[in-house]
Amino acid sequence: MYIIQFLKTQLIKSNCFVTFLYFKGQTFINHKLIQMKTLKLLSALFLFSIGAIINAQTAEEIVDNYIKNIGGTEAWSKIESMKITGVGRQQGVDYPFVATMMKDGRTLINVDLQGTSFIVEAFDGENFWSMNFQTQKAEAADSETSINYKNEARDQIPDAFHNYKEKGYKVELIGEDTWEGTEVFKIKLTKNPILVDGVEEENVSYYFFDTENFVPIASETVVKSGPAKGATAQTIISDYQEVEGVYIPFTIVEKFNGQVNLEMLYNTVEFNTKIDASIFTMPKE
Repeated sequence: MYIIQFLKTQLIKSNCFVTFLYFKGQTFINHKLIQMKTLKLLSALFLFSIGAIINAQTAEEIVDNYIKNIGGTEAWSKIESMKITGVGRQQGVDYPFVATMMKDGRTLINVDLQGTSFIVEAFDGENFWSMNFQTQKAEAADSETSINYKNEARDQIPDAFHNYKEKGYKVELIGEDTWEGTEVFKIKLTKNPILVDGVEEENVSYYFFDTENFVPIASETVVKSGPAKGATAQTIISDYQEVEGVYIPFTIVEKFNGQVNLEMLYNTVEFNTKIDASIFTMPKE
């Protein structure tokens, strides 16, 4: 309706604008020329308006399409746990891993490195801990690390975009771009602040959604703390596969400042399997 009214307005303006042309004291009436110009203007405006409607996308629409394409909110809401087996590749070394994640954020990632099995990442719902490879003993992280991990862990099934509004997150469409030759929508995701040395800092990431399939193929953020502080961290996401009616990427590549740091290749993904809750608890010495 708005487009029709807009075109009508343009038509009225075009017909009222300079009906008579004055040149060397003589008056020339050229209705045919005016009509042709008006038709050309209307055609251009119509095509531009229709193109704008077809191409117009909001951040909310892009995210909604993404969630639908990977199975939908209802399907993902029924998933209480996820167990992944696969192979990690770092600095030329391959190692099997098993990652177990719960909807409430509890996490355990077990790695088999050079014949030795140890826990590289664990979270019991409140406290983050891991195992020292040399001593094979569990070590608790500081409280700030645990707080930050707790805030991030709820995004693991499936990711931060699932129910993002309820979490208080915001999405913003920065515009269209290309990522390694693929046309993408660049989305800014602002999550709850993170703590860095006791001070809250902005928690922003940029995601690059394939414009054809409406799924993220990469993300980018700046590391806020730790040895890699200030580095640009990139995550390359690919090989989406269907598992029990939902879709999940089976290949994840992590980069720092453009250099590959870690590759994760999933072999199997299982949902809602029976899990012993005690595995998330840090063992006592």
